[in-house]
Amino acid sequence: MRTTTQLSVTLPNEMAEAVKSRVASGEYASESEVIRDGLRTLLARDAAMEHWLRTEVVAAYDELEANPTWAITSTQLRQRLAQRQSDRIHQG
Repeated sequence: MRTTTQLSVTLPNEMAEAVKSRVASGEYASESEVIRDGLRTLLARDAAMEHWLRTEVVAAYDELEANPTWAITSTQLRQRLAQRQSDRIHQG
């Protein structure tokens, strides 16, 4: 039984050149290897995002539900972020 499946994909010229360039440089042995590595990276990123959402975001939401007085408006959030950025700029 085969453990691989052959697919045909169409890439924008820039992406196709990036794939070919990595093979030409010797970084990868084949175009398929480049695509597999990219897909593995995407799957790992998606898994990390899912983990973050299920652990940290859900926990933060649960805390906010338990104590709604901690909530701030989007305007307050923007003001705080702008202040942080200003503080960092002035600290050098």
